[in-house]
Amino acid sequence: MAVWSLCLLLLAGSARCEPKPSEAEAPAVEHLGDGNWTLILKGEWMLQFHAPWCPACKQIQADWEHLGQSRGELGIHVGKIDVTREPGLSGRFFVTTLPTIYHAKEGVFRKYHGARMHEDFQSFIKEKKWEAVESISGWKSPSSIIMSGMAGLFRLSVWIRQMHNYLTETLGIPAWGSYIIFAVVTLLAGLLLGLVLVLVADCICPPKRQQKYQVTEIIEREDDDSEELEKRELDAPDQESLGSGAEDERNGLSDKVSGDESAFEDDQQPSDSEIDGGLRKRIISEDC
Repeated sequence: MAVWSLCLLLLAGSARCEPKPSEAEAPAVEHLGDGNWTLILKGEWMLQFHAPWCPACKQIQADWEHLGQSRGELGIHVGKIDVTREPGLSGRFFVTTLPTIYHAKEGVFRKYHGARMHEDFQSFIKEKKWEAVESISGWKSPSSIIMSGMAGLFRLSVWIRQMHNYLTETLGIPAWGSYIIFAVVTLLAGLLLGLVLVLVADCICPPKRQQKYQVTEIIEREDDDSEELEKRELDAPDQESLGSGAEDERNGLSDKVSGDESAFEDDQQPSDSEIDGGLRKRIISEDC
């Protein structure tokens, strides 16, 4: 019995001495993805974007692991992201070359352009050389809404490529058939999106009926004005003929008036000079 009790005590002591899973030491280099990438928004980080097939990435892996082991001395976190498994993060950080290294401190990101040796990484952190590097701000920041949309586009591109491989390799559809399927789906999606946008626009900004009534009134007024102008143009020749007739009547009246005046002048009595001339003619004729 004493032997069994002693064995039980030893087992209990060894169980107490074993570290709990929660207290286990974190890995030297943390693997980040879409699910936990927000961890880099707090504290100081060194991030590496790599791919398994990249030769340059393989060359710096030993130095990167060494940097991860000295993270406690430097007071930083070290992480790496596999772009083949996390296309969303590669789009969020707009990674175009491999390997790409970033320094992050309290959500402010800077791109590392120095040498890729362990000593260079340490001096970059200890001497705070990152302060001389321009930070990525504005719409280019990985935490911005625009870069979040870019991450979605990268994930969509990877999904389309996987679907293309599934259609051509698994189902045996020709490549041109796969392209036609994607073209039809794109057109249908565009039509559906346009319909949704029109409905949303009508709900947000409904058309105003008063404006329609005003427009119809203006159009009716313009039509009435145009009809009046046409009537005036049609009545213009008649008015001209009436005007010419009136002028003729006026001319006839003026001629009559002038004739009456001449007749009236003829009927007037002769003047004194005419009377004297007539008497002289009579005296001359009597003398003869």
